[in-house]
Amino acid sequence: MALRQIPLLALIALTAACAQLPTSGDQTVSGVEVARPERIVTELAPPSPSKQAVVQAAAEPAPPPNAVIAPPADLWQRVRNGYRMNDLNNPLVREWEEWYSSRPDYMARMVERSSRYLHHIVEELERRNMPTEIALLPMIESAYNPQAYSRAHASGLWQFIPSTGKHYGLRQNWWYDGRRDIIAATSAALDYLEKLYAQFGSWDLALASYNWGEGAVGRAITKNQAKGLPGDYESLTMPAETRGYVPKLQAVKNIIANPARFGLQLASIPNEPYFSTVATTRHIDLKLAAKFAEMPLDEFKFLNPAHTKPVIKAGGTENIILPKHKVQTFLSNMQNHDKPLVSWQAHTMKSGEKPEKIAAKHGISLAELKQINGINGHRKISTGQSLLVPVTGSADPYLPDLPAQPVTLPKAVKAARYAQKHGAKTLKVAAKQAARKKTASSGKRVKVTVREPAPVVIKKVVVARNP
Repeated sequence: MALRQIPLLALIALTAACAQLPTSGDQTVSGVEVARPERIVTELAPPSPSKQAVVQAAAEPAPPPNAVIAPPADLWQRVRNGYRMNDLNNPLVREWEEWYSSRPDYMARMVERSSRYLHHIVEELERRNMPTEIALLPMIESAYNPQAYSRAHASGLWQFIPSTGKHYGLRQNWWYDGRRDIIAATSAALDYLEKLYAQFGSWDLALASYNWGEGAVGRAITKNQAKGLPGDYESLTMPAETRGYVPKLQAVKNIIANPARFGLQLASIPNEPYFSTVATTRHIDLKLAAKFAEMPLDEFKFLNPAHTKPVIKAGGTENIILPKHKVQTFLSNMQNHDKPLVSWQAHTMKSGEKPEKIAAKHGISLAELKQINGINGHRKISTGQSLLVPVTGSADPYLPDLPAQPVTLPKAVKAARYAQKHGAKTLKVAAKQAARKKTASSGKRVKVTVREPAPVVIKKVVVARNP
């Protein structure tokens, strides 16, 4: 789990924790235009995670001097060709190699999910002259799941927390979360990593800062320097999660470099773009957009995870991501559609309104209203709360600009962030001061315990491997 800027010590069990690309097209259909396919992503068979990944191509012989080198047909070889980070070699790397290689099903799922996004990320890295190992970082952060969400509210492939996402230009509101936007979040993550590398001059320290926070890493370096100790990654005192963060990436890097050495086979990914973008100025239901593209709704959502409600709200212009070979199908079906594009709208609860009456007004039951809005159990619907309801009659849907729902961090996360920002000693002093105040007011002694996070325990589970 990677938390940026304000680090996290307590939740070691978590594994996870910008402007969008300009689009200009030469086709327009009813307020929708196709972006020029600068990074379109090639046609792959619909994803179906398999227990074994497909065969890796053999390494190509070295070309003669001055020869024109054709780009590799397999994207994994392109990734390998761009490795530039210094290799890390320690027992933690070996442990993580064992952890990943003993889980071929898990690796196969990560590879399958990455097939949609990897080409775009590699293109961006090469454009910025950054090491292609960074294209493997979402395997560490989110297992390449753009819908990943942690207890500390880190979200998306790159696991941004809300505040860091906003700092790097990722728009977040009730309808849309830019932290889950494949294009925008990739741009923001690479901006952040470039900034960290410029600050520390080392990719290891940049990655440690991405996980732990640059303030914490800077203080650890200063502390070492005051003792006459080196300030490199392996010499710093850091939380167990951060201590294992770069070794995890190194382990995945080693497996991708030579999967056969670990008894694995990688599914080949064509070295071509997989997706293109369609820019729309019209609101549209997610389900209808998927129908226009003639693709399963779940797969459509996996390419467009930033749209968190059943409606794509086009506040000006909004990008829809589609497999390259689905763009013309989408445009043709949309052009031939003469019915409304939106069947949902927002409703904000007013004082005195009863949820059951709101549900009945929109032709659904209270249970359906709660299910649509993800309201579980006995949670109450309160005044001022925004709800998604069906559009009634022929009225234009009410799609106002609404802020993102506020998040509440667990107490352990808040304590850990405070400790990282102000130092563990400061946290203990503050806790003791709070205890003294409570004792003075109540006349009772209060015991306050500040626990350090438990170390990461890597369980070596050996399962059947590929021959």
